[in-house]
Amino acid sequence: MLFTFKSATNADLIMHEKSGKEILLLLGKNPDEARGIITVEQLPGAVATLQQATAADKASSSETATSPSETEPDDEPPVSLAQRAAPFIDMLERAIKAGNPVLWGV
Repeated sequence: MLFTFKSATNADLIMHEKSGKEILLLLGKNPDEARGIITVEQLPGAVATLQQATAADKASSSETATSPSETEPDDEPPVSLAQRAAPFIDMLERAIKAGNPVLWGV
């Protein structure tokens, strides 16, 4: 399943189910709902929440990072929360400036 987030100020943002659910849970939204909205009033809090979560993720990943000699040469590094959330944070910030909500499932 894919999540498609929409706002009048941006192109649609499509996320894989796992990433979309993780972000919605961080924002206190029910990811199992077929439709949802992040209202204009909720947008600043959503940005702050995601920025805090990505900062915490960066801090914990730097503490647990393995040295190159401990990983297999063909292993791809995992995609961090910060990398997955960056386009969503950008969408939220643009929606704040324009005064538009962000929707999904519509």
